[in-house]
Amino acid sequence: MVDMRMTATMRTSVTVKLAVKLMAKRTAIAAIAASLVGAIAPPSRAYEVQIDPSSPQLGDTISVLLRPDQATSTQPPTLTVGDRIYPSFAISGDSAGRRFRALIPTSPLEKAGQLAIQVNGEEETRNVAVRLRDRNFRTQSIWLPPGDDDLGTDFEFDRVDAFKKLVTPERLWSGPLVRPSSGEVTTEYGVQRYYNGKFADDYYHRGVDYAAATGSAVVAPAAGYVRLVGREAEGFEVHGNTVGLDHGQGVLSIMIHLSRIGVKEGEFVKAGQVIGGVGSTGASTGPHLHWGLYVHGVSVDPVPWRSAAIP
Repeated sequence: MVDMRMTATMRTSVTVKLAVKLMAKRTAIAAIAASLVGAIAPPSRAYEVQIDPSSPQLGDTISVLLRPDQATSTQPPTLTVGDRIYPSFAISGDSAGRRFRALIPTSPLEKAGQLAIQVNGEEETRNVAVRLRDRNFRTQSIWLPPGDDDLGTDFEFDRVDAFKKLVTPERLWSGPLVRPSSGEVTTEYGVQRYYNGKFADDYYHRGVDYAAATGSAVVAPAAGYVRLVGREAEGFEVHGNTVGLDHGQGVLSIMIHLSRIGVKEGEFVKAGQVIGGVGSTGASTGPHLHWGLYVHGVSVDPVPWRSAAIP
């Protein structure tokens, strides 16, 4: 009986030893497999995203700063918001040479709420969200006589539309933008209108109006190239005498209703340089400058651009 009990104990001991060895082998195999997976699959990498302003409102331009996680990520990423794709551009003067900036325009025609931004590039897709605050815009009632709603020519609209689509790679503006006229602001950005008693769903005042004496100076709000010159005599029935400036990277200024034009297409102008005079050409009820600021074809509020530099 004693010998049989000793044999059972020995068998139990052998079984335990085998089990321990098997577990050790499995652990070693798992460690090897994990090391192989780590060698094959790169670590998670995604862009660092900084949004300014952190709490934007309708009409604001949202600046998005992007820093890649990996030094090998050198191509500018793109940003997708809804059905629109926005480019980013390398920030000049960046000592590391690894940061990018993208600009996202907003307007009174959008709905307030969560704005989803998707960053796509050489690194893993990054999804971020920002809350777009609502904003109250003043309303006006305009009564037009019969026929006044037929103003404008295809030539005029085609040229202006083509200008608003410009996106050139070099950033030409620097710091806060300059006030383009010393006149008093008479109509601010975003004003919405009733025409002949009917609310204009797709309309908002796409710029700022400055009332000033005919011929008083109109200056460039920022450096840029003159990419549009239109004259009332050539069919600019609505805009009147017009100058369009390209400040780079999708940022554009359009100055309309001018009495005179002092620049030529293709000319480079500096911030504060006189480009024309206040007038009342085109569809205008009195001498004033209308300054429209566009980002990627969308009219944005110029006021934040004048109060602080876009980071």
